[in-house]
Amino acid sequence: MSRARQTAIGLLLAAAIIASWLTAHIAAVFLVELSGPGLLAAPAIVLLQCWLSVGLFIVAHDCMHGALAPGRPALNRAAGRLALLLYAGFSFDRLSPKHFDHHRHAGTGTDPDFDADHPDRFWPWYRRFIRQYLGLRELCVIAAGVAVYLLLLGASLANLLLFWAVPAILSSLQLFLFGTYLPHRAGPDPFADRHRARSSSYGKALSLLTCFHFGYHHEHHRSPATPWWRLPAERTGSARTG
Repeated sequence: MSRARQTAIGLLLAAAIIASWLTAHIAAVFLVELSGPGLLAAPAIVLLQCWLSVGLFIVAHDCMHGALAPGRPALNRAAGRLALLLYAGFSFDRLSPKHFDHHRHAGTGTDPDFDADHPDRFWPWYRRFIRQYLGLRELCVIAAGVAVYLLLLGASLANLLLFWAVPAILSSLQLFLFGTYLPHRAGPDPFADRHRARSSSYGKALSLLTCFHFGYHHEHHRSPATPWWRLPAERTGSARTG
């Protein structure tokens, strides 16, 4: 596939994810009433926002690898910064070096995404994972955002918590489970190679719903410049040659 075609598809999908997240977010925070039909629809809205939040992070992740727009680093940085800012006020420039450390040292004591002390325990590993990326800067950005929503924009605190905070927390669990814990946890079977990563066996639909195909994690480590939407094809090719 040509760079121009990959860039066009990547930008179209990224724009769709970001626009969908913004539309659902604004509508949920400012328009949904937590009574009657609005209350009944709240669980579905939370789940949708959770999935779209995962999508924001995956877009930013592709940008880290230059996979959104190959050969256009400034465009990758701009899109990645926007996606992570919307996601939870994260810093693209701070996360990117850590992610490359993860690729260089996957599943070892120097991997920032790995918990060598608890290589098969979900919650201790998750706590360590969150501490790596949620620092004082991020908390200050989130606090400033909450203040703007409440004091300047007149948002409801209940709506803000339910339709912004809850999806962000749930999406971090979803990303960790399907994109870090399951692919990199210790198990009875040895890893196939130095990438120390396994891929899920989910079909394309479930793979998309769980983590935007990031569960095809061994394929991602073998070919980090492959964008998320091409990972199913990468997995099919790996199966044929493996």
